[in-house]
Amino acid sequence: MSAVNDTQLQFAVFLLTGIPGHEQAHLWIAISFSIMYAISIVGNAAIIFFIKTDPSLHEPMYIFLSMLAVTDLGLSISTIPTILGLFLFNSREINMDACFAQLFFIHLLSITESSVLLLMAFDRFIAIFNPLRYASFLSPPRIAKMGLVFVVRGLVIAFPLPLLLKQYQYCRNVLSHCYCLNQDVMKLACSDIRASSIYGMFVAISTVGLDALLIFLSYVMILKTVLGIASRMECLRALNTCVSHLCAVMLYYTPMLGLSVLHRFGNSSSHLLQSFVGYVYLMIPPLMNPIVYSVKSKHLRVRVIRVFIK
Repeated sequence: MSAVNDTQLQFAVFLLTGIPGHEQAHLWIAISFSIMYAISIVGNAAIIFFIKTDPSLHEPMYIFLSMLAVTDLGLSISTIPTILGLFLFNSREINMDACFAQLFFIHLLSITESSVLLLMAFDRFIAIFNPLRYASFLSPPRIAKMGLVFVVRGLVIAFPLPLLLKQYQYCRNVLSHCYCLNQDVMKLACSDIRASSIYGMFVAISTVGLDALLIFLSYVMILKTVLGIASRMECLRALNTCVSHLCAVMLYYTPMLGLSVLHRFGNSSSHLLQSFVGYVYLMIPPLMNPIVYSVKSKHLRVRVIRVFIK
């Protein structure tokens, strides 16, 4: 009994890990990450503000974009304390409850972002397949209901993750990243983690896997519709409206798939690659999504330019 108590006292906290072998460059890494966080937070907040205040942007596509910006903003805010705390102040310790809370919000927002990308694919399909009914079919009340359904889905699915982890005893306490992820934390347990492993697989398949499949099917239908358009110019114009969303999908799913594969099948020699992909997964989509949509969307680009040029 005393041995168990000692182990629990010894591992009341987890230890975060930065970039292995590059500890001497932590200050420069912190400066780079701070700039990236500042750009992503300002960019996503600006998109939300522009869409909210400009009536010409109250269209389904931009409403979905504002939902994407909210989730990206939440992801950035939920990881700032531990990432910048480690690189700026070498603050490696994180309380277990704080770690479980962070991983809950990271997985909740990741699931929600996947759902928003699915809604945006559906939006592009409706806009191309039936443009005359586009605005009436995707009315603001209907969009709000769809968004609420997917947020509730994320809450219900993500809520058991920290509860399962809280039941385990931990024989190790050094994490692979400077933030908490379910698949990373459960590998430190000395208890039987089959329940967490099976549930984690269920979460991945029922959310990200299902959403990715439906996005793929949406683009199959989009291509089928576009290829039926007689004019080559109209065909290219229709496909051009999907470029921003395709970039957002690639920015989100590519690092997420890579990180999942590395966590399940990677070995110790790939720890540096695992760290790099982990930072790309959490920091690049919130950073690049506002830039991609501002460049590709004419109306949003004009609204941004107006801020600087009267």
